[in-house]
Amino acid sequence: MARTYLVTGGAGYVGSHVALALAERGDRVVVLDNLSQGHRAAVPEGAELVVADLADRHAVAEVFAAYRFEAVLHFAALSLVGESMREPLRYCAENTANSLWLAEAAVKAGVRKFVLSSTAALFGAPDRIPIDEEAPVRPGSAYGESKLMVERGLAWADRVHGLRSACLRYFNAAGADPAGRLGEDHRPETHLIPLAIDAALGRTPPLTVFGDDYPTPDGTCIRDYVHVTDLAEAHLRVLDRLEEGSCRYNLGNGAGHSVREVIAAVERVGGRKVPHVIGPRRPGDPPVLVASSERLRRETGWTPRFAALDDIVRTAWAWRERHPGGYGDR
Repeated sequence: MARTYLVTGGAGYVGSHVALALAERGDRVVVLDNLSQGHRAAVPEGAELVVADLADRHAVAEVFAAYRFEAVLHFAALSLVGESMREPLRYCAENTANSLWLAEAAVKAGVRKFVLSSTAALFGAPDRIPIDEEAPVRPGSAYGESKLMVERGLAWADRVHGLRSACLRYFNAAGADPAGRLGEDHRPETHLIPLAIDAALGRTPPLTVFGDDYPTPDGTCIRDYVHVTDLAEAHLRVLDRLEEGSCRYNLGNGAGHSVREVIAAVERVGGRKVPHVIGPRRPGDPPVLVASSERLRRETGWTPRFAALDDIVRTAWAWRERHPGGYGDR
């Protein structure tokens, strides 16, 4: 018998891929999205779209009254680190309040499973790499702080109400659906791989590399990239893990890649040069950020299918080349 899942932010990048993964395994999917950042065309075929804002508590209550959900998978959030440092109060207020009102609505409706798309930005500048679950939690941005407050609220929801939650902390979702049905379409785009691809395709000015004097092998920052389809699989796997209780997992590929390595991968895959210029460092950018996923692998059996950087870039290039206007092409 098919189970019904609520996916908030399911018209966005990661949320839409999770909604697709649920639908493909035969589950019923209800997407709740205000479409401020998501795209109607990104909602997978067969999923039901409810256009509403999480801040509208009456609309959210109506969704819970209309369906019997097995679990909530929560992706809807403000998510730009730089913007959060310009508007910290907005990020702390909106991300935290909306998420916890959603959790309260789930409790009132008798839902007992909640999966949070969290962030490895909880850890700020880490003491060791890769970052495991025992690393000190000290966010370096208002975005990270807002997610930490949500995680703490969910821990209380479990303690008091029995709402079991899984929080997945990861850095850089990348790539696109291998079958080409979904991709990455942010407005504005801030992620390195699509920016490098667009520069190679001549759609944007040269890519800016923010700093080349870091204490790394090639002087540029090293980051963790996880294929969005692998992320979706991780979210599905922790649904089963919640049968045993709440959990928190760091999620990474196990190896980081520098900005120059990403540029080289885009050039190999696309067969074109990536025009780029060197700019100043961005304030607060640590030299290396790589998350460990050893606990997740051990406890759920998750393993990435698209671990190689070229494979991640290849799916991103294919989708972006076919959709120069993003979802506006459909």
